[in-house]
Amino acid sequence: MRKLRNNELGRLTPEEFAKAGKTPMVLVLDNIRSMHNVGSMFRTADCFLASHLYLCGLTPEPGHHEIEKTALGATETVSWTKVESTLECIEELKSQGYRIAALEQAENSIDLRHYQVQGPTALIVGHEVMGVQQEVVDACDDVIEIKQYGTKHSLNVSVSAGMAIFEIHKGLTA
Repeated sequence: MRKLRNNELGRLTPEEFAKAGKTPMVLVLDNIRSMHNVGSMFRTADCFLASHLYLCGLTPEPGHHEIEKTALGATETVSWTKVESTLECIEELKSQGYRIAALEQAENSIDLRHYQVQGPTALIVGHEVMGVQQEVVDACDDVIEIKQYGTKHSLNVSVSAGMAIFEIHKGLTA
């Protein structure tokens, strides 16, 4: 097997990306504090043609070196909006027909491996220590959880988001 070179990968240009049909999935970042995590989520959103990113609460905006370093240009391709209130963002997305799914450890959560995507989906991911705010969890249609089997009780938020984005994308494009 020969490893492919970058020019063989068939990547979209920024102009082609802008015109490409997007996946009916948006990401809502609820008070993510790490610029590295924000940049990583932009990059993952680009990979799966997510429709939009909403940067809520204290989540930093593109323009910071640390975000740009991790995003590798995805802040120029993925559309985004800064929103003060995650709850107001959710209300607006619900009015647009999105099913709202928090990625969080909670009672009666749905194991990510068994989550059934039911149309346009807004994935909510939360603060690195506090997670998704309880009032935000309460406003969601679903809570998705990645089961943990080791000694740690969580994964990095950008790693968790990547896993969930992959599964939701698979459900939306199957």
